[in-house]
Amino acid sequence: MTRRPGLRARLLVPLSGDPNGMPPWVQRLERGDDAGLFAEDGAAWTVHAGMPTLVAGIRALLVQALHPGAMAGVHDWSRYREDPLGRLAGTVRWVICVTFGSQEQVDAELGRVARFHGEVSGEYRDSTGAARAYSAADADLVEWVHLAFTDAFLTCHETWGGPIPGGPDAYVRDWATAGRLMGVTDPPETAAELRARMHGYLDRGILRGDERVQDVVRFLRRVPLDGSLRWAYRLLFAGAVATIPREYRRMLGLRRSWLPVVTMTRFVLFVAGKSLGSGPRAHDMARRRLRRLEASGTEPTRAS
Repeated sequence: MTRRPGLRARLLVPLSGDPNGMPPWVQRLERGDDAGLFAEDGAAWTVHAGMPTLVAGIRALLVQALHPGAMAGVHDWSRYREDPLGRLAGTVRWVICVTFGSQEQVDAELGRVARFHGEVSGEYRDSTGAARAYSAADADLVEWVHLAFTDAFLTCHETWGGPIPGGPDAYVRDWATAGRLMGVTDPPETAAELRARMHGYLDRGILRGDERVQDVVRFLRRVPLDGSLRWAYRLLFAGAVATIPREYRRMLGLRRSWLPVVTMTRFVLFVAGKSLGSGPRAHDMARRRLRRLEASGTEPTRAS
């Protein structure tokens, strides 16, 4: 009789692609000769090590889809339908490596993403119906993806996480570093500026909800997971929707549930956190690197 994998293993497969949570890229977090881009237990570490990231990833994908150029890139190039869990694990890998890795690992991860993005180009219809060419390097697409990501992770941590060292502005300022690495020329550095910049896309009529967006919404609402993970995910999806401002929800064709989904999501995240906390996690590997450098008498230097 085949033994069913435990909850921790079933959570780690979609998050890292490995039931032990230790694929090679996680193991490499222990290596390197510098402290990485962000301070240990600083704003970026705190937010990205927290369980609300499980909701933030869903929220980010929903809001990012409202830019027709970004949506075209997903429609034309993403393998989210054929391999949704692999697509998710690839995104998780990028966030974890940039947050917790050494400069060498950050550079390698940026190279991996750049190789894929270098192929992404095509044409889409903007909100007026005019045809526009796009590539993954377009300034407004790169900026919108960064804004939606930062807002999602900040909002979800504010909703379900603890205090952020230095406050919300410290996280936005930290993650602006990642934005610059991805080609954002002037990323916001305060929470107020972040949300004002996002509303600018609304005010200029750039965003829209169309059939492609609805297709992604339908898919994200019913990501193919098994058993208890399926029901837990649906609660996380509802929790993500509850945190999205009304004007974006309308464009996505989504309504906030009448159920107390914020409280229910908190319970799901608590259970997931207990399960994942029973073994080492990515930031634990990064701490090993820092302790090794300290033990060698080398003061860990912050990567530039």
